[in-house]
Amino acid sequence: MQAGKNVKITALLIVYNEVSHIREVLENVSFADEIIAVDSFSTDGTVDVIKDFPKVKLFQNPFENFTDQRNFAISKASHHWILFIDADERLPQHTIAEIKAEIRKPDAHAAYFIRRQIYFQHKRLRFGGRNKDKIERLFQKDKALYKKGRLVHEKLDVQGTVGILKNEMLHYPYKNFSHIEHKRRQYAQLKAKEIYQRGETTYAVWFALKGLYKFVRQYVLRLGFLDGVCGLVLAILNAKYVYMRHVYVVRIKTNL
Repeated sequence: MQAGKNVKITALLIVYNEVSHIREVLENVSFADEIIAVDSFSTDGTVDVIKDFPKVKLFQNPFENFTDQRNFAISKASHHWILFIDADERLPQHTIAEIKAEIRKPDAHAAYFIRRQIYFQHKRLRFGGRNKDKIERLFQKDKALYKKGRLVHEKLDVQGTVGILKNEMLHYPYKNFSHIEHKRRQYAQLKAKEIYQRGETTYAVWFALKGLYKFVRQYVLRLGFLDGVCGLVLAILNAKYVYMRHVYVVRIKTNL
């Protein structure tokens, strides 16, 4: 366990076609002792922007799934503490200060959740469960690794206790409504591949019911309707792509 003034931290990013975000996020994590960006062969100028930052170490690696890409990034880190941040996330200064203080504690946790405030079109989304969003992004390198077998919605396997930071990060995950659908489609396709690899049987009726439940839970029970049009679109697309997991599994089997 490292503690004290000399503890160092590596900030990790996995990116693909993030030219609209990459400069700002790299400036945001400039406090880190090491910054590593793993790019999956962007075509929009993302790499050119990264090269403007001499401190940033750039690696390019083909994207297979989120778990493997994150674990690849971890393997390149030099320091004991890891901070993962996505290109569409930002750390306020008070959260950065908390991170610096927490990792220097002799009794620091093995990993930490960070709450996220989610924004769309300059408006914070507060309902539909998004007010409860938190993710493990800060951890000790020798005590955590992403679980194999999960291709999307990756999860850390942590050896030790897990804490939660008091302060939050800001999240800007969607450019527009078509971008929301694109991301939901990508996640559903990866989830379908994961389901297929586990050898699970899928049923259209079951996934349709799961999708309907997802909509009711998010839009009605968790008050997603209070987020206006965006709340409705998110609820519909989340429900649609729960069902589409079954469709994508069938397509995988058909194309074998």
